[in-house]
Amino acid sequence: MNCLPISKQVMIASMLVEGNSIRSIERITGVHRDTIMRLGISLGEKAQKLSSELLQNIKCNYMQIDEIWCFVGKKKKNLTSNERRQGELGDQYIYVALDAETKLVSHFSVGKRTLEHTEYFLEEVRDRVKGRFQLSTDSYRGYDYSIESTFGSRVDYAQIHKHYADSIEGQKRYSPPNIIRISSKTITGNPDPKNISTSYVERQNLTMRMQIRRLTRLTNAFSKKLYNLQCAISLHFFYYNFMRIHSSLRVTPAMESQITKHLWTWEDFLGFSSLKQVA
Repeated sequence: MNCLPISKQVMIASMLVEGNSIRSIERITGVHRDTIMRLGISLGEKAQKLSSELLQNIKCNYMQIDEIWCFVGKKKKNLTSNERRQGELGDQYIYVALDAETKLVSHFSVGKRTLEHTEYFLEEVRDRVKGRFQLSTDSYRGYDYSIESTFGSRVDYAQIHKHYADSIEGQKRYSPPNIIRISSKTITGNPDPKNISTSYVERQNLTMRMQIRRLTRLTNAFSKKLYNLQCAISLHFFYYNFMRIHSSLRVTPAMESQITKHLWTWEDFLGFSSLKQVA
């Protein structure tokens, strides 16, 4: 990996964030898949480090939080008893916190859909975002206690409840049942009813499925190791926040949030070593 020229690293990085699989990149670039994997992990680690440094003291008015399902190695139903205890393989969830106005993803976290991990994720969000804001989530029960214990009265919090049609007995389905009604419920504070929504963060779920090959359904491109998945997600969100022009904003989310003043390039990313370079 260290011997790869910058131009080749840029090409591989660009293909990784645009949804190409490891083996397809190997065929196109002629670089061995093990080298591509090591480069991807290195880029993901750097993206995580830079995001932690840059995404601090964020101003936000309306935040939306959601989680998207994926799996590592195999699905939950196929795990052995020992694999269930270890916790790395099987179902995983990617928690995402998105600013509804700037579209900035202030934080994400990969882990099990448990109360413990939900609280860990929310504590990270709390530490990154300053001031009072309105928060919207779905009706996952883990949010009820976790948000109150983490934010207290600092947020105006409301939940979106989706009511689904009853499934036909014995019918097998792949997609979720039809939504027949959507309602909202105020949990704490005084949220503005017009801005109670999870639409933007749910649209982000589609972006992730389209641009992260590991999340593509019904393929063999899924992650075999949890750490590799975490690195891939870190790289995706750094690219999304700092390097990809948002179609509706005409700038990057980081520029819209005034975290940076310029559009980052892969050369900026690969050569970045100090926060002094941000300006």
